[in-house]
Amino acid sequence: MKVIITGASGLLGRAVAQKFKKDGHEVVGTALSRADKAGLVKLDLTDSQAVETFIKNQKPDVVVHCAAERRPDVAEKDHEGTLKLNVEVPRSLATLCKAENVMLVYISTDYVFDGTNPPYQVNDQPNPLNFYGKSKLGGEEALRQVDPQAVILRVPVLYGKTEYNGESAINILLDVIKNHDKQVDMDNVGLRYPTHVEDIARVIEDMAVRRVEQKDTHISGTFHFSGEEMYTKYTMCEFFGKLLNLPIDHLRQQNEIPSSAAASRPKDAHLSNDRLKQVGIDTYHVPFEQWWTTYLSSA
Repeated sequence: MKVIITGASGLLGRAVAQKFKKDGHEVVGTALSRADKAGLVKLDLTDSQAVETFIKNQKPDVVVHCAAERRPDVAEKDHEGTLKLNVEVPRSLATLCKAENVMLVYISTDYVFDGTNPPYQVNDQPNPLNFYGKSKLGGEEALRQVDPQAVILRVPVLYGKTEYNGESAINILLDVIKNHDKQVDMDNVGLRYPTHVEDIARVIEDMAVRRVEQKDTHISGTFHFSGEEMYTKYTMCEFFGKLLNLPIDHLRQQNEIPSSAAASRPKDAHLSNDRLKQVGIDTYHVPFEQWWTTYLSSA
């Protein structure tokens, strides 16, 4: 297959590109600010004319749309820019992909749910608490209106091999526990299900092969993929502290969500993998502590 991956310089985009390449598919990655360094096609996804020309010239079988404004606090401060990237870009991509008979995979988030009634099935009613979640839900709705055959894959908080720890809300905790210069309030309320980007990449590739090569029409609409191990940010820090033999006494357990948080987070937006299992996609995920133990021992 020929696969275009947007946001291919990012944590998830890189993993998706590597997985498709490793299995012999032709991959074209796009990026904006990090395109030159990563050897990717520089493409401004908000320039609809440039995107249309690019897709028509490339003639892909699949587009995996990983690019987004993914930072809730940034989204809260820039509604207009976030809507452009998280709603209007998916809408124009869906329009193009439908017209060109291309499979579109849109990466969405567990933050479309309010976290009050987990685990969430694909048909459960979304109720995002923050603007980031609302914008990603807006992207989903745009896809459904334009191309109901497009795939929406909701995923939770991601981790993996980063270029810098700030690429992941989990990897960045390593920096926090190493810096003993200041006291830090650390969330011990929100329940998170960290999911490795290489596992997500495998699921996406499996879905694309089923849909494009095997003509399986069941691979359309909304799916969830999530790790099954539950942590708070504080319990992740406890694990990292033990692994690195570092004290975490500069971290204060935050046992209630402060009203001052720029963007509210759902308490427990655990995503159920049931629909993927029903269509026969492997939902294996690497054990969190096992991966980190290996990764940090070789770093």
